[in-house]
Amino acid sequence: MRRFTLPRDIYYGEGALEQLKNIEGKRAILVLGGGSMKRFGFVDQVLGYLKEAGIETKLFENVEPDPSVETVMKGAAMMREFQPDWIISMGGGSPIDAAKAMWVFYEYPNVTFEEILKPFSFPTLRKKAKFIAIPSTSGTATEVTAFSVITDYQKGVKYPLADFNITPDIAIVDPSLAQTMPPKLTAHTGMDALTHAIEAYVSTANSPFTDPLAIKAIQMIIEYLLSSYNGDKKAREQMHYAQCLAGEAFSNALLGIVHSMAHKTGAAFSTGHIPHGCANAIYLPYVIQFNAKKAKDRYVDIANSIGITGTDEECVKGLCKKIQEYNEKLGIPKTLKEFGIDEKEFKQKLTDIAKLAIEDACTASNPRLITAKEMEKLLICTYYGEEVDF
Repeated sequence: MRRFTLPRDIYYGEGALEQLKNIEGKRAILVLGGGSMKRFGFVDQVLGYLKEAGIETKLFENVEPDPSVETVMKGAAMMREFQPDWIISMGGGSPIDAAKAMWVFYEYPNVTFEEILKPFSFPTLRKKAKFIAIPSTSGTATEVTAFSVITDYQKGVKYPLADFNITPDIAIVDPSLAQTMPPKLTAHTGMDALTHAIEAYVSTANSPFTDPLAIKAIQMIIEYLLSSYNGDKKAREQMHYAQCLAGEAFSNALLGIVHSMAHKTGAAFSTGHIPHGCANAIYLPYVIQFNAKKAKDRYVDIANSIGITGTDEECVKGLCKKIQEYNEKLGIPKTLKEFGIDEKEFKQKLTDIAKLAIEDACTASNPRLITAKEMEKLLICTYYGEEVDF
């Protein structure tokens, strides 16, 4: 038996934020990132709508990019003191991911972080609060997913948390928030969304329910991402919807080793933190080459859906070329070396990173099995830009 889970309600389109004035409750905590939502006036809008709804609201601010275990625990402590019946998070993937994890420790103070690292092991939520997610970036789709990524900086590791319990109750996908993204963030989040859709389509957990969502998301991203990057407002709106479709797909079909690699390398190197979407974009064409030995037909489907034709081999090569062309136009490096990762440090940490990537939750649904030694070879290819021929 399989399961397909999405938020109960998704409100989208210009002005969707106004739906907040219709929710019922007494207290809400609003979890935010670094301040852009305040600067652009969206926090005031939210507070105004919640006041109309008769809801007392408290802010938890300054969730850092790639939120830490410590931030999660601080937020949960504030929630236990304030006792909200709504947890609302607005911003990029980081504050929403952090709020999801806070939710668990708010409702279950005695649960430890280690206890929820096993996928789909969370206790039953909604005993105290429901959850609303309002994304301002067009990539993570955490507003519709059963996932959260939290970083343990002491260990230099990202933990992907997974459980249908943390799928938000309501997602508000208002494109006006996405218009505020700077170009680099637009590029990274857009390629993150493309990776979500492609990995969902080739995942061992793909299904007739997720395939149409993944393919449509891929088509929309290929059509709109470059224009969105260049500031086109209508393209920005369509990308905001496309990333949401990709999220609906991967939340139910799961992901693969592109994400395993990105999770374990993002915070691993002292010479430069790799933004998650940028890491995915770098790794994606190399992983396609690796996985094509097992899932060639699925990659051919993707290639055909965006107008790439020819033999199966030509379609796979064409798909990789298309992704590399997009990376170049979006200012994303082709290799880890080009990104600036120190070669000596890369070699020193390679074995450990490969082992951690194999153990990552996303590896289990990758279409091709991979050993630790093969993961090392694959990472070497991504460092130097070598063809994957094994």
